Parts: sequence; C-alpha cells; structure tokens
Amino acid sequence: MEEKINEISKLKEMALNEVRTATNEKELDEVRVKYLGKKGELTSILRSMGSLSPEERPVIGSKVNEARDEIEQNIKLGEETFEKQELERKLKEEKIDITLPSTKVRRGSKHPLNRIIEEVEDLFVSMGYDVVTGPELETDEYCFERLNLPKGHPARDMQDSFYITSEYLLRTQTSAVQARTMMANEEKSPIRVICPGKTYRRDDDATHSHQFSQVEGLVIDKNISLADLKGTLEVFVRKMLGENLELRFRPSYFPFTEPSYEVDVSCFKCGGKGCNLCKQTGWIEVLGSGMVHPNVLKMNGYDPDKYTGFAFGTGLDRLAMFKYGITDIRLLYQNDVRFLSQFDRLDR
Repeated sequence: MEEKINEISKLKEMALNEVRTATNEKELDEVRVKYLGKKGELTSILRSMGSLSPEERPVIGSKVNEARDEIEQNIKLGEETFEKQELERKLKEEKIDITLPSTKVRRGSKHPLNRIIEEVEDLFVSMGYDVVTGPELETDEYCFERLNLPKGHPARDMQDSFYITSEYLLRTQTSAVQARTMMANEEKSPIRVICPGKTYRRDDDATHSHQFSQVEGLVIDKNISLADLKGTLEVFVRKMLGENLELRFRPSYFPFTEPSYEVDVSCFKCGGKGCNLCKQTGWIEVLGSGMVHPNVLKMNGYDPDKYTGFAFGTGLDRLAMFKYGITDIRLLYQNDVRFLSQFDRLDR
C-alpha cells in the first residue's frame, strides 16, 4: 500500500509541475487528459482497485481523489489566468481611439407621403371626421357599380384599370371605401369620413404613377349643401398649401356626384401672376368634388329625399409634390436615401 501512495504522490507532483509550466490552454487540456482522462494515469490506479485488499481500497481511493481534486483545481486556475491574459491582449489590440472623427451615420426621416397623410388625418379628425380604410383588391361592384358606374358605362373608359379577374380589380379610387362605409352603416345615420389609401391605374410618367395615394372625403346628413363643401375645402386647401390661397370651382363631370366640380387654387409659387408651374394661368388644379349623386345614395341604402351629401378626392402624391416642390412623382417610390434625407431637417 505504501508503494501505491508514493506512486500517487509522484503522479500528482508531476501533473502540478506540468500545469505550472504550461504556456496555453491547449497544454493544460493535455495535462488533464494525461492524468485525469479515461485512460489517464490516476484513472488507471482507480481501475486497479479490484486487486487491493478491502482495507487498502478506501485509503488508496481517498488519496487518488485528493490528487485529482488538487490537479483539477490548479488546471482551472491556470485556465482563468490564460483567459484573463487573452482578454487583456484583445483589449490592447482592439481598443478604439475615441479622439478620431466618427463615420457619419446615415439616418432616415419620415417619408413625405407619410407626412402628408398624417397632416390630412390630423386636420379632419379635428373637424370631427373618422378615418376609414378598405381593401386594395376590390370588387367591380364597390369600385364602379355602387358609384353609379354600371357595366358598359362610358366613364369606365376614363380609368385604365388593373383587372385580376372579371370581378376583381385593384381599386382605381378610394371612393370604393365610401360605398362600403354607406353599406356598413345599417342605421343609415349621418356619415363624416375620410378614406386615405393606395390606388392603381395604368399610368407611369413624371407626373403619374401606376400606384399612387388618394384621400377622399364623404359627408352625408340632412340639409348638406354646396356651401358646406366649399367651406370644408377652403379649410383643407389653405391648411395644406397656404393660408392666402384662393379657390375656384369649375363645373365638371363625375358619375358619382351631381353637380360636380374641379377645384383650382391660386398658384402658391407666383401668387396667381402666372409662371411655369401654373402654365401661366395663375391657377393649379388640386382636387375633384361635388354633391353625392342621388343614385349613389339610393344604391347604398340612403333616402335621397331625406339625405344629401358631398364628396371630394385628391391625390396625396400631388399634395406632397406641391407642398415640398417635388418635380417627379417617381422619386416618392424609389426609396433613394439622397432624396429622403432632404426631409430630415423638417424633424429638427
């Protein structure tokens, strides 16, 4: 038994010496395997315990465990030392000189279309309107028929539409939401809503896009008159484009309103004197409007003998172009950070 104890002590000293002379974690791991692994030298002594007498086994087992614990503890301390040295090396080599000028970070800004939408919504909500939305994939019924545009109506040729099937199409105007709102109002009570959203037509040039944004307004109640429409649009246009602008109503035609009007504003660039923006006329067309056609009221469940209403609609893209001096509508959809960064200053 004395011989076994001496062998254990000798192996322990050899292992501790190798731990002290190790220069990296790999060498420490080799020491662990050599002495404490499945085929390690101390492990071999434990496996030979069967040849010892019952009195010797607990003594030798205890000595082996003490040696294993001490070797393991020293290996762990060695690993912690090497980890600390490695961290210090990295901190020294990878330190950042904070006195150097930083790289400019490109920051985003709110998109001009989002700015316009928020302004429009805030204005009309303050006037007691609700903001409603509807599907962009619309049925022919809501996009045309319930707006006094039956199949075969010549006004359908005014809008070159994206049809998905014979029944479904990408909506050409947010007026479809107005029809849905009237139908959803089972009590047929008064309505005061705006409907902002995306619309789609077969256009693509500097001033038109196949996808563009619109906002339409609808008011239905008893005794609604053209004076209510005119007053509402004056507040809307002057808030969005300038307090000193003048409005001009020109008779026009829309299937869903009667009478119908195109609304012009005095040019906000030249003040009505005539320039390249207004094509020397002094006026700029901004929206379409009119009194809701009795047929539209009737088809959507309202009694035209009791209720009247007005509707209006304008392109949000055009408003953004006018408000911010954007000359090409395609810039709004190219997501070019050079263009968008120009609006960053508006947030400061």
